[in-house]
Amino acid sequence: MLAGFFAGILFIGLVIGDWLYFIRLTPEAIRYGCPVAKNPDQWAGTSLTTLGDRFSPEGVLMLPHGVAWFYPQLSQIAIRPQYRLFSRRFRTAWPVKGLIHLSPNDQSLNTLYVKRMPWSSTLMTLLWFALVLIGSLTFIVQYAMDGGFASLGGTLTGVAVIALAALVLAFGLVTVAFAYRLEDSRLMKVYDELRDAIGLPISSSS
Repeated sequence: MLAGFFAGILFIGLVIGDWLYFIRLTPEAIRYGCPVAKNPDQWAGTSLTTLGDRFSPEGVLMLPHGVAWFYPQLSQIAIRPQYRLFSRRFRTAWPVKGLIHLSPNDQSLNTLYVKRMPWSSTLMTLLWFALVLIGSLTFIVQYAMDGGFASLGGTLTGVAVIALAALVLAFGLVTVAFAYRLEDSRLMKVYDELRDAIGLPISSSS
């Protein structure tokens, strides 16, 4: 029990540490996280020089719903929504941040917008789905080998368990999809605010 207690404390500490490092926007941390989406874009009439004028000397630009950090030496901009400790806004277990790669092209900038999610959120989600799926398949195979489907009652019981497992998987997929769309919409709002701050039309991409 003591070993399990310390293992649980260590696991919680690793998850918290993963999230705290994920939300940092330092040069070492901006690439941290699991890539979940990539969106190419083009910022017309913008250069790295004019872009830097929109940011503070430290490279920070505070936005209404987030923050952007410009790294001219890396030709990258990191953005994320604001995370307040006592915010009334609903937060999910799948936060998303963005890293914008900049490539000069004549009188414009070609951009590649990479969205990332904490590794702990990604791995725990995949592990949960794997456990449910493998556990369900193992039960079905074992149940069939033990003759569970030999009678009408046994068949009905097996079908009920299969339906329950499918319902759990479907509920998990809906939850993850809803959470990602919510967090992605918040990040895209910050992205559009960044475009507006540097004098670009609002993007309709997501």
